[in-house]
Amino acid sequence: MEMKIDFPGGQRVDAHYKGFTIRTDQPESEDGEDSAPSPFDLFLASLGTCTGYYVLSFCRKRSLDIRGIELTLATTRDEEKHMLSEISIDVRLPHDFPERYIAAVEKAASQCTVKKHLFDPPSIKIEAHRGEERDDG
Repeated sequence: MEMKIDFPGGQRVDAHYKGFTIRTDQPESEDGEDSAPSPFDLFLASLGTCTGYYVLSFCRKRSLDIRGIELTLATTRDEEKHMLSEISIDVRLPHDFPERYIAAVEKAASQCTVKKHLFDPPSIKIEAHRGEERDDG
């Protein structure tokens, strides 16, 4: 898997992958234009949508109605460390959702691949090097 990252202007940083462009920007308070989510917003969205995918898959495999199911992701910030101290995801099920599946939905949601990578993170290797000289003439 390979993803290309470029800088289209201002504080924007875009990722290109599988024919998609994933745009990011910074808020105006960080000299951005607030024209797209920040990279950290996308990180949180990735966690929430991955969790949602596992809920969706669980329900579809059991032919359970997904109408009315909603997930809400909320964060708690440790101001001293300038880091999140907790991420909570509330899975709201319709009032008529079968009681016998509620705990199983929680278990399915907890199988999110993004979440699993947070608990057993990969090493991240960053290298910088100069490219070949280009002839722009």
